[in-house]
Amino acid sequence: MSWADGPYSAWRQVFPGRVASVPEVRAWARDLLAGRVAVPLLDDVLLLLSELAANAVAHSDSGRTADGRLTVYLARTTTMVHVQVTDDGSVTSAPAVRVPEADDDGGRGLWLVDLLAAEWGSHCDGASRSVWFQVAG
Repeated sequence: MSWADGPYSAWRQVFPGRVASVPEVRAWARDLLAGRVAVPLLDDVLLLLSELAANAVAHSDSGRTADGRLTVYLARTTTMVHVQVTDDGSVTSAPAVRVPEADDDGGRGLWLVDLLAAEWGSHCDGASRSVWFQVAG
């Protein structure tokens, strides 16, 4: 789905809940936003989106079930980009920022979101969980 006319643009796409979807999510967003936002902003959006998509696959039922999926929403205005990743939820984990040790192999996803995004948050509505961020630029 796309709504891309005028100063406000919005898009939505559903991806399978698998590791191979993470670069697909990134490519989809890059194709939509390239030329519409400044390169430094695009780089931040793609990095943070990749982290959220990877977290959705690794830490939710989206990546644990054969029919798991994640839905990505992008919205662009003249002053910011809003991104939301909705997954199939989890009864065993919730989004949380942790400060990684220098030698940790992972655990930097939400730490980076917290560091680079102007605002971010998460919410659950029973069967699904969403994590969102906004980057100004």
